[in-house]
Amino acid sequence: MEICCHFIPDDDYLTDGTLDTPIDWMTGLKNICLKDVPSFIRTTDPNDIMFDFMGEEAQNCLKAPAIILNTFYEFEQEELQAVISKFNFPNIYTVGPLSLLGRHFPESQAESLNSSLWKTDSKVFEWLDSQKPESVVYVNYGSVTTMSGTHFQEFAWGLANSKQPFLWIVRPDVVKDGSAMLPE
Repeated sequence: MEICCHFIPDDDYLTDGTLDTPIDWMTGLKNICLKDVPSFIRTTDPNDIMFDFMGEEAQNCLKAPAIILNTFYEFEQEELQAVISKFNFPNIYTVGPLSLLGRHFPESQAESLNSSLWKTDSKVFEWLDSQKPESVVYVNYGSVTTMSGTHFQEFAWGLANSKQPFLWIVRPDVVKDGSAMLPE
């Protein structure tokens, strides 16, 4: 595939279809497009410095006697089998999701299992417990994705207008050109 672009910013190319460009260079992943990968590796150039770095790190993992992943096999079975087959690396173990282990430990010990860099707000769990099962929409942009203030406001209105209960995890730095302030 030959495409004349390197890193593709989130705000650009949202309407011209560039982010819908299929990619086929990720082992085990099929039917994915540029929009499906984090922006810091959103490239079609295999000579890109970040792409090269990530590839080297992946190759270094294959030198280990085993790889332990925070996922569960049934969820990513196809992708795990593709990695095992392509790289002839049978020692991949899934132990996740680790976040669920906290249920089996006293609260004081469970905190040490938390991989989040943010302090947990226990009121969220109280609110979730008061909702009907499987009725809440969960939204989280992860740890690296950002958006413009305009997109943030539009997304907020979209969620509000859906009339569905939702839990939206908003990092303080999710808006790249200002603060993540919601309208009344």
